[in-house]
Amino acid sequence: MQNQEIVKIIENLKGRRNYEEKRASKLGFASLYEYFEDKISKKQKALEDEQKKLEATKAEKETTENKKSCSCC
Repeated sequence: MQNQEIVKIIENLKGRRNYEEKRASKLGFASLYEYFEDKISKKQKALEDEQKKLEATKAEKETTENKKSCSCC
């Protein structure tokens, strides 16, 4: 089953279609669909990694704030 988001992206390429096809074949993809599927999955993974980083820094910040709350500092 094809992802409708990817199909819509391919339909809207118009003048950039040849460029994207060449790029996909240069990177070793058999079709434009596979190329955009990979591109979208990488983008989603990057967003997830960014979320994890933000959560980690937020948790770290909270722990450092808790440590500084003693009366001697």
